[in-house]
Amino acid sequence: EPRPAWSWLFAERLNSHWFSIPLSHIENKTTKMKTIKGPAIFLAQFMGDEAPFNSLEGICKWAAELGYKGIQIPTWESRLIDLKTAAESKTYCDELKGKIAGYGLEISELSTHLQGQLVAVHPAYDSLFDAFAPAEVHGQPKARQDWAVQQLKYAARASQHLGLTAHATFSGALLWPYMYPWPQRPQGLAETGFAELAARWMPILDSFDAAGVDLCYEIHPGEDLHDGVTFERFLAAASEHPRINILFDPSHFVLQQMDYLQFIDIYQEFIRMFHVKDAEYQRNGRTGVYGGYLDWAERAGRFRSPGDGQVDFKGIFSRLSQYDYDGWAVMEWECCIKSPEQGAREGAEFISRHIIEVTDKTFDDFAGGKSDEAANRRSEEH
Repeated sequence: EPRPAWSWLFAERLNSHWFSIPLSHIENKTTKMKTIKGPAIFLAQFMGDEAPFNSLEGICKWAAELGYKGIQIPTWESRLIDLKTAAESKTYCDELKGKIAGYGLEISELSTHLQGQLVAVHPAYDSLFDAFAPAEVHGQPKARQDWAVQQLKYAARASQHLGLTAHATFSGALLWPYMYPWPQRPQGLAETGFAELAARWMPILDSFDAAGVDLCYEIHPGEDLHDGVTFERFLAAASEHPRINILFDPSHFVLQQMDYLQFIDIYQEFIRMFHVKDAEYQRNGRTGVYGGYLDWAERAGRFRSPGDGQVDFKGIFSRLSQYDYDGWAVMEWECCIKSPEQGAREGAEFISRHIIEVTDKTFDDFAGGKSDEAANRRSEEH
C-alpha cells in the first residue's frame, strides 16, 4: 500500500502533543509488541590480521563465546563473504549460513557502508574515497560509481538468498561540502543535489524491491542523509520508494545535539535496523559540534563504548519495543578510549540487559471484566 504523505505526517507529529504515540499506532494497534533480537555484533571494526580476527571461523567462535547471537557482515571483507558468489549462488549462501549456525550464530544483516558511500562522491573527496574501491577504478570516478552500484545490486540478491529482510548502507554525499551556508548556496542547489542522489539510487532501490529487502540508510554526518530533514528530502526526491528505510544509530544524534528519542517517535515506521553505539558531548568554551579539526579523543563530541557515554539506551529500547521493532540490536564498537576487545566483551551483556521481553498482558487485567457489548452500551447511556 502507498505510504501517507510523509512530509505532512512528520510535521504533524513534530507539532503535536501526541507525537510520541502516532495516531496510526493508536488506531491500528492490532499486532502485539515484539521482542528485539540480539545481541548481535557488527564485525567491521574487529577484523584484523591476527587470529581469531582474520577468518570467518575464528571470529564466529570468538563472538559466540562472548554471548552474541548474531553477526552483521561487512560485505567488503572477502574473508567473511564472497559477495558476487552469494548473489549468484543460493547453495553458497546455504553453506555460509550453515557454517555460521554451527557456532550458534545467525547473520543479522549484510552491510555495504563503504560501497554505498561511493554511489555519490563529491569531487573534493575523490582521492580520499578511492581507498574504498579496488585499485583498478582509482582515479576514475564514473568507473568507481559503476562498481559501487553493482556491489549494491549483488548485496540485494545475496540478502535474498540468505533469507534476510534488511540491509545496511550509506547514502553517499554530493552536498556535504555545502552543509554550512557560507558562502551562500545558490538557490535550488540542495534540490538539485537530492534529485541527483535519488536518480543514482533508484535502480539500486528497485533491485532491493525485487529481492524483497529493505535498504536501510544509516543517518550519519558526512552523508547527504544525516538527519531527519535530509531523510525526508531524499524520500521525496525518490518518490517515496517503499524500500527506503533507516538504520538508527543514536551516537550520531548525540554528536549533532539532536533529540534521538523524538527522532524515533517521528520516524519509527522507517527504522528497520539499530546500531547500539554510544557517544558523549562535553560542552565547552573552546570547540563545538564542528570539532575544531581535533582528533577524536579531544573533540567535544566523541564515540564511546556502550554504557560509557550519554545515550539513554533504556529510553531507546523502550520506544523501539513500543513501536513493534522486531529487528536486531547490533553492537557497533567505536571508542577513542576503550579497547575493542573489552568493548566487545561488555557489549553482549549490555545489550542483553537492555532487551525488553515484551508483555502480551495488560498490567491491570486482574481487575477487569469480560467484554459485554450490551453492558458497554448501557454505560454510555448513563
